Amino acid sequence: MIRIRNIKINYNNDTKKQLTKKVATKLRIKEEEIINIKINKKSLDARKKDNLLYVYEVDVKTSNEEKIIKKANSNDIFKTPVEEYSFKPKGTKQMNNRPVIVGSGPAGLFAAYLLAQYGYKPIIIERGEKIENRINTVNKFWNEGILNPESNVQFGEGGAGTFSDGKLNTLVKDKNFRMKKVFETFVQNGAPQEILYISKPHIGTDILSTVVKNIRTNIIKMGGEFKYNCKLIDLIIEENKLKAIKTNKEIIETDNLILAIGHSARDTFEMLYNNNINMQAKPFAVGIRIQHPQKQINKNQYGIENLTADYKLTTNINKRGVYSFCMCPGGYVVNASSEHNRLAINGMSYHKRDSENANSALIVTVSPNDFGNHPLDGIKFQKALEEKAYKIGDGKIPVQLFKDFCDNKTSTSYGKINPVFKGKYQFSNLNDILPDYISDSLKEAIKEFDNKIKNYANPDAILAAIESRTSSPVKIIRDDTFQSNIKGIYPCGEGAGYAGGITTSAMDGIKVAEAVMNTFKN
Repeated sequence: MIRIRNIKINYNNDTKKQLTKKVATKLRIKEEEIINIKINKKSLDARKKDNLLYVYEVDVKTSNEEKIIKKANSNDIFKTPVEEYSFKPKGTKQMNNRPVIVGSGPAGLFAAYLLAQYGYKPIIIERGEKIENRINTVNKFWNEGILNPESNVQFGEGGAGTFSDGKLNTLVKDKNFRMKKVFETFVQNGAPQEILYISKPHIGTDILSTVVKNIRTNIIKMGGEFKYNCKLIDLIIEENKLKAIKTNKEIIETDNLILAIGHSARDTFEMLYNNNINMQAKPFAVGIRIQHPQKQINKNQYGIENLTADYKLTTNINKRGVYSFCMCPGGYVVNASSEHNRLAINGMSYHKRDSENANSALIVTVSPNDFGNHPLDGIKFQKALEEKAYKIGDGKIPVQLFKDFCDNKTSTSYGKINPVFKGKYQFSNLNDILPDYISDSLKEAIKEFDNKIKNYANPDAILAAIESRTSSPVKIIRDDTFQSNIKGIYPCGEGAGYAGGITTSAMDGIKVAEAVMNTFKN
């Protein structure tokens, strides 16, 4: 096939027919000579708002490809390279027991998927519920305030990313095409085909739940096994090697344990620390969520209101990074709590991104200099903020207008922006939750961001707290073989401190599964 880069099509004329015409012109052939066109990349060039352009990279099948490439004599036209994930296990040691994976978020699911594909028959234990039951439990929490601390927005099949925007974009280099493997696996299990080529792919909570269920079904077909409501509570270690794990239901013998526990498994982190697993406190970020009308963001970014836009903002205030995170176009701010008497929030979107508001986390970096160097000090810092948020909001999401946040007073009514939440909420003073260095940094940053997005510092912009689960506050140390100081234990994914988001977590799950298979045969 022939790859062609930099095909530009006007936003208002973006049709299959126009793409075919452009391809034929680039290759200097007739349209009927084109056998097939496969889109490899598609992005939007919005530098000139009066002339929005889609930029394509495509692979074309036609006759006489070598001759066409030579005749074209262009750096944008060349033979399509081989870009496929390829792996062959090299392990020679005999596995005494089936590998066990703790957690069925992206890292755990993709580690399990790869192991199952190669015949290793993994056992996946998940403290929460399967996705169908988990959705009902989460909706009950949002509607009635009844929290299940073992199955919620943070815990359960699919992981915390299930109740998010489902964004898949990442800046990670991917020489081994693990990312492509992840995306193709998503599509094979029900995700939209477009995620394979659009520049900012996302799935959305509604579709992601179906994809997760299909991935589970296929893992089981390939010999894997799932145990739900099954919580890791202890490790059995002999001579610095893992021998078995203890769950709330049974003891499972295994000498290969992949820890894909997620960033909110605080009790598990404590158990690991008590078992002398090497870990350390790491920097992360905390802050708020801010809501604006989605049409306002669209107009600013693209010059039109009917094309859904996102944004990414960053600055440095008082030697601290302040930046937008997990921006959710047409989304919802959700109660993402996982512990009684503590409150945390997140953002999510459905695939259509069709709520009236955009929301994003605005977060401020914190480090062990702020909360201490003990491996679990970051968790204590998070807990203290979440306890304040729960108390000040009377168990509901604390909400405040930006103008009142700046004036340090509790809001009493909404302005021109309607609130969009999942879970109950009430007016509060967010200054009473946040340390001064965070609230002051946020106020300055929002005003500065107004120079980048018009009316970002809208007095009626709706703020909510607290965004505390941006990433893991802990890093579980692993060596070149991906194992911890206790042999047979493989820290993995976002919870272990090696990823940030759905895609990188899934890729790390693949890496760790490869490491297991490069040591052991099935």
